[in-house]
Amino acid sequence: MRAMDPVAFAADQDHLNRTAGAISTIVLVTSGYFAALAVRARLKALRLTARRWLLAASFLGLIFLAIKGAEYYSKFVLGIGIETSPFFTFYFLITGFHAAHVIAGMVVFALVAWNDTRQNYEAGVAFWHMVDLVWVLLFPIIYLLR
Repeated sequence: MRAMDPVAFAADQDHLNRTAGAISTIVLVTSGYFAALAVRARLKALRLTARRWLLAASFLGLIFLAIKGAEYYSKFVLGIGIETSPFFTFYFLITGFHAAHVIAGMVVFALVAWNDTRQNYEAGVAFWHMVDLVWVLLFPIIYLLR
């Protein structure tokens, strides 16, 4: 996208809130840390503690979604939508799919807390870390790189 029209890409990128993107990154990486603590607690047979760490990770997932929702709203009030430009088509689709995976991860955490085997913890948290990793790659591509 950037290679096709770098000037337009950079101009549209300037409409993004880099601070919100950075805070989202910190929130999501911290949630991954909490999820790892949940696995550690479960491996020590501390089931209630493990569930609490999953709840904390899920709560930060909600914070991530709230920040993303506020970002979307700020674009919509400016008349910026998915069809505004190729950049914003890319932005809304990529970040929207990522948000859907955050929601899926939160559902997985609820299922893991309900059926809390060690294997389920490890699989659920591995999924969450994949979602974290994808965001860590998307953030600089969408928000920072020129």
